[in-house]
Amino acid sequence: MEVIERPNTEARERFLHELEEIRIRLSPEEEETIRRALAQRVLFTTVERMSQWVVNWARGNSLFPLTFGLACCAIEQMATGGPRFDMARFGYEVFRPSPRQADLIVIAGTLTKKMAPVVRQLWEQMAQPKWSIAMGACASTGGMYNSFAVVQGADWIIPIDVYVPGCPPRPESLLYGFLKLAAKIRKEKGRVYPWIK
Repeated sequence: MEVIERPNTEARERFLHELEEIRIRLSPEEEETIRRALAQRVLFTTVERMSQWVVNWARGNSLFPLTFGLACCAIEQMATGGPRFDMARFGYEVFRPSPRQADLIVIAGTLTKKMAPVVRQLWEQMAQPKWSIAMGACASTGGMYNSFAVVQGADWIIPIDVYVPGCPPRPESLLYGFLKLAAKIRKEKGRVYPWIK
C-alpha cells in the first residue's frame, strides 16, 4: 500500500495559484455553463432548510386520516380505502380511530348545524400539525341544501386546506385531493418543530 504524504505549504500554494489561473482564463459564458451544470448536479442548502424539506416530505407522504364520515360522500371515502383504488401506494391507508392519533380530517358529506359542534370538537382534539379536506359539494358549499339546518360550507367551522368537488366525488377525486394536500404540505415554510420556542 502506497502512503501519500500531505502536500506541504509550498505545493498547496502552487496548486491554488494554478486553480486561480484556470478560473481567470474562463470566459463568462464558460463560467455560466459550469454554474448551471453544478446547479443541476449539486445541492446547495443549509441543514435547517434540508431538515424542513425532509420533515415536510415525511408529513406529506404519511397522512393519518381520521375515521369520520357524515353522509353519502363517506361511502366514496370508504371505497377509496379499498383495494381497487389502493390508498396505500401513497401512504394514506391508516385511518385512525381517535382524533389524537390523526393529522387529517376529511369532512365527507353534509355538515348540519347539529353536527357542527362535534366536528369542531374533533378538530380541536387533533394534535398539531393538522389539515382538513372538504369532500363533496355539501361539505364545500352546502350543496343543494340551502336550508336553516345545513352549514353552508365546512370552512365556517374549521379551516379547510383542500376542496374536492363533486356530488359525490369519485374515489379518484379524493385521491387527487390527498395528493394536492401532500404537495401543499411539502411547500410549507416555518419552524420544523413549531412547539419548540
